[in-house]
Amino acid sequence: MAISLNINGKDISIDADPQMPLLWAIREKAGLNGTKFGCGIAQCGACMVIVDGAAVRSCNTPVASAVGKAIRTIEGISENNDHPVQVAWQELTVPQCGYCQSGQIMSAVALLERTPNPSDTEIDKSMAGNICRCGTYPRIRAAIHQAAEASKD
Repeated sequence: MAISLNINGKDISIDADPQMPLLWAIREKAGLNGTKFGCGIAQCGACMVIVDGAAVRSCNTPVASAVGKAIRTIEGISENNDHPVQVAWQELTVPQCGYCQSGQIMSAVALLERTPNPSDTEIDKSMAGNICRCGTYPRIRAAIHQAAEASKD
């Protein structure tokens, strides 16, 4: 079945079952591999993307539910890796293994878009759906604060 999606500001048409997880539409059909498969049961957050401003787990989001909505992946938040969140991630050396980081970044971007100057509690609550096996949570929180400050300029 032909399904039209708007991913990173571009309209694409894919041939997919409407119940296909959005993750696989993004990775396999659109060819955008920055969104990662982690657990497949919406527990880890590695597959996080932004749909109409909200961070969602793409591994359990049916592609049909994203039709007519703006989908953003890690590839779509900046062309040159210069989004304030990406810059802070690099400057504070947030990733260790890096596998969860695209999902972490997408959650952080969604948080800062709705709460430009979040408290530690707001960050912890918003980021609770993202698991980092390496335990870089203090650096993630610091990077979100740094990105919030940079976004004020």
